[in-house]
Amino acid sequence: MTQQNPASSLTPAHHPGQATKAVQVADLSVDLGGRLVLRGVDLEVRQGEVVAILGTNGSGKSTLIRTIVGLLPAARGQVKLFGTPVPRFRQWQRVGYVPQRITAAGGVPATVQEVVSSGLLSKRKLFRPLRAADRAAVEQALEIVDMADQRKDAIAELSGGQQQRVLIARALVADPELLILDEPTAGVDLASQGIFTQAIRERVARGTTVMMVSHDLGPMDALIDRSVVLRRGRIVYDGPPHASQTHAHVHPHGSSQDEPGWLS
Repeated sequence: MTQQNPASSLTPAHHPGQATKAVQVADLSVDLGGRLVLRGVDLEVRQGEVVAILGTNGSGKSTLIRTIVGLLPAARGQVKLFGTPVPRFRQWQRVGYVPQRITAAGGVPATVQEVVSSGLLSKRKLFRPLRAADRAAVEQALEIVDMADQRKDAIAELSGGQQQRVLIARALVADPELLILDEPTAGVDLASQGIFTQAIRERVARGTTVMMVSHDLGPMDALIDRSVVLRRGRIVYDGPPHASQTHAHVHPHGSSQDEPGWLS
């Protein structure tokens, strides 16, 4: 996260008008356990765009996100980040990823500050101590999510909403150009949802690209430029957000008969 004065902090971290897309997905199919969860997905996200990925449980939303960030392999097709195929992509400091909740603790006795600092690993050499600028970036990220007073607390002792705030701070600390969020507000208290939405609103104002998986956009709805709706591993809608609501929110908390919930 850059250390700038308030006026200069509104300067976009990148140039949305340039030709390179932030995300390009071409003919993507993903196989999990012998079952095709995604089937021939094509998707492009322009730099500076805010895109919601919607659909019922089992539609393939989180599978798409995890494939985009390189956590799952493609059975067919290709994913590019900023024009580079994911297997060859090395500039991970340009990408901030917030996974689904309950992954922050992991049984490791790390503090809030340590977890947020881990978001800087791609920007510095292993075993090197944090520089003054890095420490300032960590402090700023903690302040954004209102967790600065708990910097020394063990992550495992926090509430679910607080853990999610820490994950968001970890994603923001390297000042990423692309934020990829997987159900960031699911099961999170209203106070944390409000803090999260304000943090994302400020990033969007700077030109950050955002992809967000969600069942319920809630306060984020006003920020969305475009909705992409998945059903049974295929894109069935791609367009203005409000027109997509009838597609995306049928049985929002249940699984379809065709696909089990664990595939969502």
